[in-house]
Amino acid sequence: MAEQAQSWVIVSGPSTGFVQAIETGEHRLISDEPLAVGGTDLGPGPYDLLLAALGSCTSMTLSMYARKRNWPLESVSVRLRHSKIHAEDCETCETKTGMIDRIEREITVIGPLDDEQRSTLLAIADRCPVHRTLIAEIAIVSCLSQRR
Repeated sequence: MAEQAQSWVIVSGPSTGFVQAIETGEHRLISDEPLAVGGTDLGPGPYDLLLAALGSCTSMTLSMYARKRNWPLESVSVRLRHSKIHAEDCETCETKTGMIDRIEREITVIGPLDDEQRSTLLAIADRCPVHRTLIAEIAIVSCLSQRR
């Protein structure tokens, strides 16, 4: 598959705290950490943003799938939670030692859908692009910028 041309997401902030300014195209966001861990709680934390990406992709994917099939889906709501668990507590995981990340995703679909449509939508949730990225092997290439 060819590499997609994407614009850069730029994240920057002072070294004195956790507040980060996020720029993506014309959009501006702020990320921070909660007061309990030394942040100022001015925005969602990094894991909250990760969960938001998965949740929004899931909702968009299910809505698009239902629209293409003219299914009576009225709305989608996705609740997510991130935690760390002992690998030995995960029956379906390949890793058996140490800690692993666990994301719980609860999907609510509203509309007069039959049981087969609901079951299909649940299966389609695992095919949203962000879900597929999170479970795939990822190569992150880092370098120091020459800019000062």
